[in-house]
Amino acid sequence: MRPPRVWLVPMLIALGAARVAAHPLAPALLDVTELGDGALAVVWKVSVFAVPGAVLRPALPPDCRVTGTPTEAQDVESVTTRWTARCDEGGLVGRTIGVDGLVAGKNDALLRVTLADGRVVKSVLRAAAPRVTIPERDRPLDVLRAYAALGFEHIMTGPDHLLFVFGLLLLVGGGGLLVRTITAFTAGHSITLSLAALGLARVPPRPIEVGIALSVFVLAVELAREARTTPTLMQRAPWVMAGVFGLLHGLGFAGALAEVGLPAGEIPAALFAFNVGIELGQLCFVGLVLVAARGVVRLATPRLVAARWIPVYAMGSMSALWCIERTLALVAPAW
Repeated sequence: MRPPRVWLVPMLIALGAARVAAHPLAPALLDVTELGDGALAVVWKVSVFAVPGAVLRPALPPDCRVTGTPTEAQDVESVTTRWTARCDEGGLVGRTIGVDGLVAGKNDALLRVTLADGRVVKSVLRAAAPRVTIPERDRPLDVLRAYAALGFEHIMTGPDHLLFVFGLLLLVGGGGLLVRTITAFTAGHSITLSLAALGLARVPPRPIEVGIALSVFVLAVELAREARTTPTLMQRAPWVMAGVFGLLHGLGFAGALAEVGLPAGEIPAALFAFNVGIELGQLCFVGLVLVAARGVVRLATPRLVAARWIPVYAMGSMSALWCIERTLALVAPAW
């Protein structure tokens, strides 16, 4: 195995600057259904993985008031509140609805509005655009654009996924082997995303999060091996390992949306756009690393060359910490 590229050391430092406990995607869900005559049925679902200190609040039109006693249900993954409301000015078309309290780059909210005529309006709300105006008719391109942005943000703010891609770069370097390896990883997580879109793969997120952390750790162990006369299977065919672990990462991507409570019939379109966003983010990250490499390699010094193993050991340490934290959360959720 070739030693880790010295130009990748600064990239691990940038990854390490991210929050050590790689966050799970935890968008809230606001589901509003028109019942006629200005009456609304509201479902407000918030993940237990919400950003600390963030207080999210549904924002209905100001003339809409609560008419029923709210009921609350809680499980290990989320808190769901249901209530009814009535709006003095009638239907929601042309009105503004959203979620207050969103934090830029930290959390998002999924909005689903079922109108009295049967139309469904879906959108992703963010701190920069926390509210939307219900249109006269559906705009599918808006939904696709919103979920693609959500997928892009998810991978670009997910240190565990990026660290795995980073490890692939350490393992294979560049050239055609990198293309085949990254393609295999993409194919792997695209398969499980598709299965989730069809409702054929539904796995609780916490075991998947443990598995994703373990995949990063296994890759770090492989990178730490001393050079051998006979290369390991992972060294000979890294695209096989990338494809297998890609299946696991894909379940993490898909579960991130499925667990917030979107009806199964609406997951395919959202996951398609979400997957496109993930691929764009992944390509941007790989491109950033390769471009940075061209500049950093010119600045290499003997001391920097001697530090070429730092990325591997730091990668192993962070992934081991994630494994411990996520396993504890899995076996003892109350801790």
